[in-house]
Amino acid sequence: MTTAASAPASSGRALPSLPPAVSHRRAVDWRIRFAVLSAVWGFSFLLIKIGTGAYAPFQVTFGRLFFGTAVLAAAMAFRRERLPRGLRTWGHLAVAAFLLNALPFSLFAYSELTIPSTLAGICNATSPLWGMALSLVALSEDRPTRRRVAGLGIGFLGVLTVLGAWQGFSGLDVRGTAMALLASLSYPVGWIYVRRTLAGSSHSHLSLTGAQLGLATVQLAVVTPLFTTMPASFPLMPLLAVVALGALGTGLALLVQYGLVAEVGPTTAQMVTYFIPVIATAAGVTLLGEQLAWNTPVGALIVLAGAALTQSRARSTRTTTAAGPAAAGPAPAAAAPACGGPADRATAPAAQP
Repeated sequence: MTTAASAPASSGRALPSLPPAVSHRRAVDWRIRFAVLSAVWGFSFLLIKIGTGAYAPFQVTFGRLFFGTAVLAAAMAFRRERLPRGLRTWGHLAVAAFLLNALPFSLFAYSELTIPSTLAGICNATSPLWGMALSLVALSEDRPTRRRVAGLGIGFLGVLTVLGAWQGFSGLDVRGTAMALLASLSYPVGWIYVRRTLAGSSHSHLSLTGAQLGLATVQLAVVTPLFTTMPASFPLMPLLAVVALGALGTGLALLVQYGLVAEVGPTTAQMVTYFIPVIATAAGVTLLGEQLAWNTPVGALIVLAGAALTQSRARSTRTTTAAGPAAAGPAPAAAAPACGGPADRATAPAAQP
């Protein structure tokens, strides 16, 4: 997913250092936490598909944000963190909440009404490509290199391969796919906004992320009743999927992501980006019985290769900032703080799905 605290390298997101309280002791090896984060974000697309089988997309998104916020609120209480102060900061966080959480989470939920979870997971992997393209326009200090520009071209060639462009996109749900790609584009737009408005904030990552997810929850709390009706029943499996999507795929995932960035650095932590679509595809095929044409996995590999090139030879400068996904989804962490995550970092974790 994603919040103001994290963002992809290609979009110029800055990865701030964690508060001392977060980085003292690591009882679990970082490789295990890396694997857990990859799995949680990779399975997020399957959980979205299960959730939307019984609940409206806005309801799934609201539940995801509600339970994710609850986890971060508990973490803030445990660490005695305070919410940010200042009307200006809250205004910027409200925009970040929309671009990095409310909008992409909702778009992914709506997209999976008509496209497989495998395709949604692969679309999420395009976030670094969108971020690279946008940073060339919006961030004058982000100088392109031949390798990164080549990666951009290769990545979008992979997208065309996944979509079967030579077949005229036959059999493809254009609307659902466009929503998933728009969700992936929303992450780097949000990261760039955060970089320009919240970089250098004195507030902790946990405080900013908790506030951001809380604002996104409020936004969905307003929108959801306007476009949906209360479910007549609450099927257990879809309900558990929404709870897991929020508590694990959004709340816990962001906490794990921060710990990884603090311990092993953004360059290593961002590698989770390349595992998310693989896990999402494996989960969709094995657990949901989704079908794969040859061009889907081949195109996904090309997308990942292009994304890797766009983040090569990046500057190692790191500055403290407010910035996921998180995005996402993913995500690209991206997750800034999901989703979560996944602003002067040339490298960063994946976008939270």
